[in-house]
Amino acid sequence: MRQFVVIGHDAPTTPEFSLDDLAGAAGRLDVLCRCVTSAFFLSHAIREAVRVHLVLADEYTVTFEGSDLRRLNPDERSTAALVRNALEEREEAIGHVPVETSPGVSLTRRGFAPTLEDVARDGTIVQLHEDGDPAADIEPPADPVFVLSDHHDFGAEETAHIETHADRRLSLGPEPLHADHAITVAHNYLDTDGFERY
Repeated sequence: MRQFVVIGHDAPTTPEFSLDDLAGAAGRLDVLCRCVTSAFFLSHAIREAVRVHLVLADEYTVTFEGSDLRRLNPDERSTAALVRNALEEREEAIGHVPVETSPGVSLTRRGFAPTLEDVARDGTIVQLHEDGDPAADIEPPADPVFVLSDHHDFGAEETAHIETHADRRLSLGPEPLHADHAITVAHNYLDTDGFERY
């Protein structure tokens, strides 16, 4: 299983946002939607052994489960609609118990720290950082959980949580990448056994 945790610092926590202005009025939800697309879509298929957790303003986490996903299309607007549908059911989420809002999409009432603690039980936390070890020099971890941020850098508290749980610190290349591009490169790193097999 490959997992991606993406923090949306300004992401909406209510469903009252327009699908026509994801980059502006929806707190750069477009960035998170592109991360979902990069995590799941192949040319003519969906990666089923992938799970994506979108942390919305440290209040809710929307999880996409590749093996159960339905109605996911490769465009930002339809992905944002799935997030909006999830937020419409937020009152049904009690504690950390998830509520399934559509096939393969669920919402929990928890922020970054409890989400990270939960996924750390099931995988290897990988901090992507420009000062990390070059990915090409490191054997790909089993069941990796990559932690990424939106258009903002990680805050001090977020960084502390990541460093507490991270098993590895990797650099995917010499230049900083957008989160969705980093997901694509991370998949290629895993698909090729650390860029060894093509």
